[in-house]
Amino acid sequence: MSIKTFLKLVEIQTKLASLFPFLLGALFAALYFKEFNLGNTLLFFAAMLIFDMTTTAINNFMDFLKAKDEGYKDQVNIIGQEKIPEKLVRAIILTMLVIAAALGLWLVFRTDILVLFMGGACFFIGIFYTYGPVPISRMPVGELFSGVTMGFGIFFIAVYVNLSSGTLLNLQFLPNYQFALVGNYLQILVILLVSIPSIFTIANIMLANNLCDLDEDIVNHRYTLVFYIGRKRGVQLFNVLIYLSYVAVVLAVVLKIYHPIMLAVLLTLFPVSKNLSIFNQKQVKTETFVLSIKNLILINGALVCLMLISLLF
Repeated sequence: MSIKTFLKLVEIQTKLASLFPFLLGALFAALYFKEFNLGNTLLFFAAMLIFDMTTTAINNFMDFLKAKDEGYKDQVNIIGQEKIPEKLVRAIILTMLVIAAALGLWLVFRTDILVLFMGGACFFIGIFYTYGPVPISRMPVGELFSGVTMGFGIFFIAVYVNLSSGTLLNLQFLPNYQFALVGNYLQILVILLVSIPSIFTIANIMLANNLCDLDEDIVNHRYTLVFYIGRKRGVQLFNVLIYLSYVAVVLAVVLKIYHPIMLAVLLTLFPVSKNLSIFNQKQVKTETFVLSIKNLILINGALVCLMLISLLF
């Protein structure tokens, strides 16, 4: 298999969806908590990226195996297009999964046991997002799980591995085989608020994909959220999630979590609104799906740049 084919199998172009919450989480740790651990950050990035590629490969493999439409199987899915042997795909998936797990365990060793539980939850959701008799991606909760797991989960862990032990959460082992989990719920709520743009823009990628693939999904027995709420309401939800992302940033500034300079993200409203207008008129995979990715880049890219500026000044 060539490198080009491998990158298509793992859909490397979609990894921005995990890169941005990682960057924003690491920057927020330095900006808000005044802490940054380069070793833990790099280790988490490697584990996260490899696992993200693994889940995408699983997704493509399961879509290939479960496809009811032979045209999709041979002409649309990368495995059928490139005639990749099934044994090779399985070997690639297993290898990446083992490497990601090993890096994750190394990170646990450098931090604490809670990272094992958080990472384990992300692994479980990531694998069963597309694997199993009834994958999450084929259910009407795909947008929720993808947005929360990546938008909040990656953001939260990126913050957590940079902080001193016990800053956010502390697992205490007590006498008589008891334990207690102590945490600062206010700081966790703050992280949830500032991660909303990541959560919603990532969920919108899944939503846009399902809007564009609605007819194809029905043929292949994939009953996503759009199947239940309809195309019109799905498009409306797509718009609402984008505008709520801006509301979250404004609220974070009002609550003095963010520096007022972060309001400059509102300038991206102009190109984002234009993208929404185009998407509202037509939901076609080859033409307008990319607008969901462009919106993610515009909003989260602006937030990354503004947080860097905030750190400098």
